[in-house]
Amino acid sequence: MTTERNNLLRVEEAAEFLNVKPSTIRAWLLRRKLACVRIGQRAIRIPRAALEKLITDGTVPVRERHNGL
Repeated sequence: MTTERNNLLRVEEAAEFLNVKPSTIRAWLLRRKLACVRIGQRAIRIPRAALEKLITDGTVPVRERHNGL
């Protein structure tokens, strides 16, 4: 259970992880761009895996140059 709890981040921790403002995390949660776990009526935790998926899904592959360099 300790491992599971370490993988659930508060909004502020998730914002620090992604280097964005907490308000950005809250906006993404409202738009359902980011998954969360609701604990009670007010507490929200974001799974670390959801943050890593957001990074992976947003990663754009580097284009290769066609001029031989």
